[in-house]
Amino acid sequence: MCSAARDVAQIRLDNAMLLFEEFVAATVKHADAAALRGLERRFAERLQIQPSYWSQIKGRSRQIGERLARQFELLCHKPQGWMDQEHGAHGQPAAAGPAPQDSTPSVPQDDDERFIVGLVLTYYRRHPQRARTRLLDLLGEVLTPEPAAVLSKPLPGARPTAPAAAPPSQADELDAWRRLQQGIAPLKPKKR
Repeated sequence: MCSAARDVAQIRLDNAMLLFEEFVAATVKHADAAALRGLERRFAERLQIQPSYWSQIKGRSRQIGERLARQFELLCHKPQGWMDQEHGAHGQPAAAGPAPQDSTPSVPQDDDERFIVGLVLTYYRRHPQRARTRLLDLLGEVLTPEPAAVLSKPLPGARPTAPAAAPPSQADELDAWRRLQQGIAPLKPKKR
């Protein structure tokens, strides 16, 4: 296979992922938690392909051919030839030079981030309670603010107070983290 064909295949894959990101962003704005389930299946339905075929395209075991590229453009309301051109983060033609960071940090920026998000979603969809507990444990350090940073910043308009007591011990922090976890309601089981 020549390098030009590989380049077009990679560009089409990148653009298909952009279309999926646009679909997710549009769905997330106006959807509740139930609507967010099965986004890939719904995206495949929008493109009029099987969900397994979409999965194969994402996994690079299938390429987007000429006819399928035009189908994607038509169904996603893009101009003809859009799938064959490189685009920036928001579907605009790519500018020369380094790409600026996307202003939406929750949207995966590259293949590595898409892989991690897909991995976490797969784990969560198979074992929601266990995944939730494990993720909260793993991300606890990131999700809870530094106690010293919280205590050192006075609220605007607040009266000065006496100096804070000694910083909390590791056992106190662990206890606070467990109380925080208990305050989070468990997920409802899926109806079958």
